[in-house]
Amino acid sequence: MGKKKTESKSNSFAYAIGLRNILESETTGFFTGLFLLALAVITIIAMVSYLYTGQADQSVLESMRPGEWLNQHHEFANYGGSIGALTSYYLMTVNFGFPAFIIPFFIILAALKLMHVYSVNLWKWFLCLAVIMIWSSVALATFLSPFAGDMVFNPGGAHGLFCKQFLENLIGPPGLTAVLLIVALAFLTYLTSETIEVVRKALNPVKYIRNKVKFTVTDKTGDDADDDVSTFDGYVEEETVVNHAATQEEDEAPRVVDLTDTTQGQQPNSAAEPGDTLHVTNANEVKGDDTTLVIEKTKQEDEATGNIVGEEDKSQAPINPWDPFTKYKFPALTLLKRYDTNASIDMDEIKANNARIIEVLNSFGVQISRINATVGPTVTLYEITPAEGVRISKIRGLEADIALSLSALGIRIIAPIPGKGTIGIEVPNKNPQIVSMESVLNSKKFQTTKMALPMALGKTITNEVFMVDLAKIPHLLVAGATGMGKSVGLNAIITSLLYKKHPNELKFVLVDPKKVEFSVYSRITSHYMAALPENEEEPIITDVQKVVRTLNSLCKLMDHRYDLLKKAQVKKIDEYNDKFIHHKLKLTDGHEYMPYIVVIIDEFGDLIMTAGKEIELPIARIAQLARAVGIHMIIATQRPTTKIITGNIKANFPGRMAFRVASQIDSRTILDRTGAEQLVGRGDMLFLSGGDPVRVQCAFIDTPEIEGVNEHIEAQAGPVEPMELPEPDDPQGGVGGPSGDSNLGSLDPFFDEAARAIVITQQGSTSMIQRRFSIGYNRAGRLMDQLEAAGIVGAAQGSKPREVLIADENTLNVTLAQVHGARG
Repeated sequence: MGKKKTESKSNSFAYAIGLRNILESETTGFFTGLFLLALAVITIIAMVSYLYTGQADQSVLESMRPGEWLNQHHEFANYGGSIGALTSYYLMTVNFGFPAFIIPFFIILAALKLMHVYSVNLWKWFLCLAVIMIWSSVALATFLSPFAGDMVFNPGGAHGLFCKQFLENLIGPPGLTAVLLIVALAFLTYLTSETIEVVRKALNPVKYIRNKVKFTVTDKTGDDADDDVSTFDGYVEEETVVNHAATQEEDEAPRVVDLTDTTQGQQPNSAAEPGDTLHVTNANEVKGDDTTLVIEKTKQEDEATGNIVGEEDKSQAPINPWDPFTKYKFPALTLLKRYDTNASIDMDEIKANNARIIEVLNSFGVQISRINATVGPTVTLYEITPAEGVRISKIRGLEADIALSLSALGIRIIAPIPGKGTIGIEVPNKNPQIVSMESVLNSKKFQTTKMALPMALGKTITNEVFMVDLAKIPHLLVAGATGMGKSVGLNAIITSLLYKKHPNELKFVLVDPKKVEFSVYSRITSHYMAALPENEEEPIITDVQKVVRTLNSLCKLMDHRYDLLKKAQVKKIDEYNDKFIHHKLKLTDGHEYMPYIVVIIDEFGDLIMTAGKEIELPIARIAQLARAVGIHMIIATQRPTTKIITGNIKANFPGRMAFRVASQIDSRTILDRTGAEQLVGRGDMLFLSGGDPVRVQCAFIDTPEIEGVNEHIEAQAGPVEPMELPEPDDPQGGVGGPSGDSNLGSLDPFFDEAARAIVITQQGSTSMIQRRFSIGYNRAGRLMDQLEAAGIVGAAQGSKPREVLIADENTLNVTLAQVHGARG
């Protein structure tokens, strides 16, 4: 690991007496802000008073004689005295008019930031308020001047009046109005991208109304015109012919088909009985000779507003957890590929499957009263309502016969469906659809979620976005045979977290024994990775011995975090971070913002076969205890055997994600039940977390999409190196590296400077080293251990500062020379 070169700080007189600390102290900032706050309030009072006393003071202000500004004879009527009158006259009459009130408002914002009441981006506020003030000055001078009457100043001030006259002379009043309108729209678009959509709706209100109003289109061109009726939501272009048997919808909304044969054994009637046809809102109705099919579309997932689905800026809090990278921009949805999916219903396939299911059940004496079909992206769920007296076990036993009749890849029977009085038969579609990562992330559900660690995994049979919170699971076990979509599922998890969490809020520890699965994320290691110091050059871990050290390091970090939670008197990480950002914890006690840490281990079976208990023990300990301190684990394997996934692992990993496996035994190992062996592959999976498993089609994301996202993140301002994990305890004693070096074997680059700072201030505090050198707690702790080993500070005394053993700088120079000489 290359050592960082640091410039030595000059030990000037001002630095020695702490002048810099005085100027940068919180007390100085507080009183400076208090002074500015008082100044802004007095200015506002004077400006309000000027609205009433400006006419009386006008003559004095415009022809002031020497000494008159002292107001010894009460020449000024302004409530703020002569200074208030002069300030108001200069801001309102000479410059901006009414918009000049923005200036003291900005001073109030700056004062509150200095007092640490609010954390705001002053540059952003300054630029925005400046644009608003200048625009408002010109606009008020343009539109309110004719109504100003005998006001002592122009509503837009002399500045606004000058700009108005200048622009009118160049482009005339219509051009001036157009310029004001364009500038206003451009500024509003900068604030929110929804401005463009609002303008579009304002320019075409008819289309907007049509999109909100439901109407019916009837085709009466054929002989069976009475039967050809469809109900649609939204706008339909003119001269469009609607085909009810095969209508291609742009959305991927699920379809429910009523397959109940209500006319079997009866003569066809021109007028159907009231109970024969189920009329459903927003339905495509198809009538045939034997079966009435009613296609019902459930509510489509609302798309996200805008192109960014990341969390909102948290600058409202006193301490912004995004500092100093508040300019970080989350990846845009345009970086992901949008697939054109054919969401039409294959009525021939549905009718054929319906007839075969009824035939097989009738041949074994099973009577049914109703069949509905829900068409999903990969499978179709046929919901059967059995007749009275039919045993569920009888239908479950016909699974192989139904599969033989349908000639399907894999049939799965759910008997009964939870929450319904029906039995489900899942049949794979002949033409499965691709569920893109873009379609999953581009949803209102993902954009507005309040989950701590949202994982958008894919879509269910009903085409709803399936999303879970890793912080609630809290650990996930992933299994599946080779080529069934396991790696794509891990990439979907990582991508959804990258789209939602800031680099200061989330860190990954990626373990990749195959060395190729996670190599695509090497570009974002400095932003989103956590690693030991010796792994900073290659934070994505591929060596088994490094895996063991990293897991032991996470155990040590977990213990340290629990100590901080104990000091803060809270139970979990979100409560701790909330206290921290609201200034309820003392930084001198070592408190710092805690990012979530997600450990993802691929090919867990290979690690177990290589390292065995060395790997299993720290994983089990982390899984048992680390939930409350924000450390979560995801382990994946293609061999879900009892030797790999032991009882200790299963007991602590309640979340299970199963892709297709080879046998029922493997399915029972991962899910504690059968079913995974009947999946169709290509991302088809079962997700289990506490209740019954949910069938999900995993979102697909390709390598070029991942590279595009990583390239965007790499270009953003962020950490320059991975988060540093603490050194694990060495079994032979000591806290050195893997070769067992002592604390002085590899001195920190800040060793000499930290030693001088401690001797000058006579304060042996780890938190002081943190603040002075802007380093993390772990590095500051190791630095203090090295200083103790060199005899500069004493042993730790709990929460008290360490004793400084060297009294003057001359003795320190001798000690440092001895330390460096011993190392040389």
